[in-house]
Amino acid sequence: MEVRDDAKSQTLDTSDDSESRTPPREKNVADLTAAAAVAEKARDQNNLAATGPDPDDFPDGGFRAWLCIAGGFCTVFSSFGWVNCIGVFQDYYQTHQLAAYSSSTVAWIPATESFVLFFLGTVSGKLADNYGPRWPLLFGSLLHVYGLMMTSLSREYYQIFLSQSIASAIGTSFLFYPTIAAAGTWFKRHRALAFGIMVTGSSVGGVVLPILVQQLLPRVGFGWTMRITGFFILGLLVFGNLAVASRLPPVKKPWSLREYFVPFAEVPFLLLAIGSFFVYFGAFLPFNFIIVEAKNDGLPAGVADYLVPVVNAASIFGRVFPAHLGDVYGVFNVCVLFTLFSGVISLAIWLPAASTAPVVVFAVLYGFASGLTVAIIPALVASISDVRKLGFRVGTLYAFSSFGTLFGSPIAGAIVGAQHGGYTGLKIFCGLALITGGLFIAASRITLVGPGLFVRK
Repeated sequence: MEVRDDAKSQTLDTSDDSESRTPPREKNVADLTAAAAVAEKARDQNNLAATGPDPDDFPDGGFRAWLCIAGGFCTVFSSFGWVNCIGVFQDYYQTHQLAAYSSSTVAWIPATESFVLFFLGTVSGKLADNYGPRWPLLFGSLLHVYGLMMTSLSREYYQIFLSQSIASAIGTSFLFYPTIAAAGTWFKRHRALAFGIMVTGSSVGGVVLPILVQQLLPRVGFGWTMRITGFFILGLLVFGNLAVASRLPPVKKPWSLREYFVPFAEVPFLLLAIGSFFVYFGAFLPFNFIIVEAKNDGLPAGVADYLVPVVNAASIFGRVFPAHLGDVYGVFNVCVLFTLFSGVISLAIWLPAASTAPVVVFAVLYGFASGLTVAIIPALVASISDVRKLGFRVGTLYAFSSFGTLFGSPIAGAIVGAQHGGYTGLKIFCGLALITGGLFIAASRITLVGPGLFVRK
């Protein structure tokens, strides 16, 4: 009995111990679960802190945002603004250093300069996304100024081509795309307006730089004209390098040839890229040829020499006020309207123009309309892109479009040669290219929101 009672007592004690131990075990499990949840939450907070600001939390203003736009104005002035005054050099080279070459051959210099600016966006835009805008901007500043200084020493065709169309042009590409990518991180609701103000730098540059060059050429000669212009641009780029900054930290991703083709799998992006190709096929022809065409039609040199500044001055208003309409009514809607208008006036006004009044009217209207088209295309890309990939995607689109700028001017020059100095074919070519580009951009819009005319996009 005692053994049996002891066994029974031991059994009961064991059972009591088991019951007494169960609650603490459950409590420990609950504590571990709670601790794991706290640790996971802490990891999420640490990851959020490591990745920096929220990519979707756009300030849409503030001192740093507008400082970036001010610095971008200077870098765009120095890069795209310089390319916008290439019509001055088309005219000057044909009558001075390169007088022995045909118009089509000389046109390869400004055409290649524009091509390199656009095409290398795939490289400069990717570098800006991976490393931020600082180093690409510094590299572009040094190379652009170096190319201008080397152009001042150039006398032969190949020397001018290498220094102006290659070295300087590579620099302009590394100035333009990192600026676009950085500015896009600060704005969303007012992005088209901000881009319009910033890209106005190209119009102001297209006004100031041609007048500066034309005033200096007879006074100090070609060499010192290029050097003075180079030092002027260098001063602007110092401020641009200090002011342009991205709101988001760079996200390093490996380079892959395949990724350059990925955006084209998106139908809206593909149609927009094709439209931009045709736009740039014709958009720069008035900039390149309006001076030589006006002189060929007998306009006074005092009027003809200032037509490029007139086009660029009008584009200042076209880049700001209609860009604000893009924020209100949709960037695609406004871009399509103004692109088609540019093509129509090329056929309706520039084609029959043979005297001062209609040529000047065309220069003003074309500058206003084309200014919007050039300024708003990055905003179109931004509206269908992840802002963290904006530099790369804008660069990819412009790289595709760059072939339009590369072949547009030489083909136009060949048309002039085939017509024995006539410009009728060039004007028709320009108008049809712009209208075709506008229709493809409209098709891109339709794939996004449908054919409704009053849908904001």
